[in-house]
Amino acid sequence: MTPLDALLEHADIARLAQRLAVRPGTPLALEGAARYAAITIVLRASVGGEPEMLMIKRAELERDPWSGHVACPGGRMEPGDRDLEQTAVRETWEETGIDLAHDGRILGALDDITPRTPSLPRLVIRPFVAVVRPDIAIIPSPEVADAFWVPLAALRDTAGWGKAMVPIRGVGEREVDVFRHGEYTVWGLTHRALTQFLTLLG
Repeated sequence: MTPLDALLEHADIARLAQRLAVRPGTPLALEGAARYAAITIVLRASVGGEPEMLMIKRAELERDPWSGHVACPGGRMEPGDRDLEQTAVRETWEETGIDLAHDGRILGALDDITPRTPSLPRLVIRPFVAVVRPDIAIIPSPEVADAFWVPLAALRDTAGWGKAMVPIRGVGEREVDVFRHGEYTVWGLTHRALTQFLTLLG
């Protein structure tokens, strides 16, 4: 049995894969000038065999509306992408060096989400869930300042979830729902994707 097969047999991941197969995510149609995008919740087995999730901290870039945010790998769909799953695979490769097509597997998709802040680009974002080999190496792109793994046990810990003041571009500081892990704070679209993921995980 390969390490990837062992992860797929882990109770949490097996249950997650079954639920994603039975209930595919709900897609949203594009409206007006909106574009499609995709993100990937990437899971691997830790040294102890327990699942953990990849997160990135985006580099501080003026042209990036999500500059400095803690997020999952992802980005906009390009004309050459055959579908949003390929967008997720390509963006994960470009941002982290992880080749999901070679070293992992897409388990399914969550419900599409859209930004709620008017100053953000008009996007319909599809979150995908994937598993990868445990020995995968992260090769961050210039768009990624940091990459780290979050144990699913930390995601399930209610102490990590709450509210905090965060700076929102074009709006100023606002109190929002957050997930905290160590020095990192997750909010906005990524927080909504993780909430969906956690609900499905059970």
